[in-house]
Amino acid sequence: MVTRTPAPETAGPAATGAAAAKSLPAAETPLETELRRLAGSVPDPELPVLTLEELGVLRGVHLHDTGRVEVELTPTYTGCPAIETMAADIERVLHNRGMADVSVVTVLSPAWSTDDISAEGRRKLAEFGIAPPRPHTSEGPVPVALSVRCPHCGSTDTELLSRFSSTACKALRRCASCREPFDHFKEL
Repeated sequence: MVTRTPAPETAGPAATGAAAAKSLPAAETPLETELRRLAGSVPDPELPVLTLEELGVLRGVHLHDTGRVEVELTPTYTGCPAIETMAADIERVLHNRGMADVSVVTVLSPAWSTDDISAEGRRKLAEFGIAPPRPHTSEGPVPVALSVRCPHCGSTDTELLSRFSSTACKALRRCASCREPFDHFKEL
């Protein structure tokens, strides 16, 4: 079951005392850590080379006093059709672990960004033949010409063929050096 939840309210700078304490996340229990590891190990249905943890869409796993497990997922974009499959796969994995009551909720705020992809996830994308998104940086100048490195030969002499590829998250590009087409995971 996937439940859509509204964006959580955040405390402003004036929040103090009990209100500020409520905004601090509680420490994970050993069981929550194990359940997070299991949920995070689920492969992405559109990019099975990546796990949900590496993709950065797994936001949290909480075990409630009632025994219910709540898993928080943030889709790569609003309306992502893969979220339903992700939720079903997480529920299956946690049910197999013996957790009878599992709820997967979609959390839209903060929004997912390609900065959420782990270094290991970026490495796996390139190894799989998909140019990973460039990490954002707040330091240094913004490049005027954005180049995408070919995952096959490493050349930056690439061209955009289509803004969309096999999924809305990727663009189709071709390398001018090796002439191979490849997907590029778009920066968000």
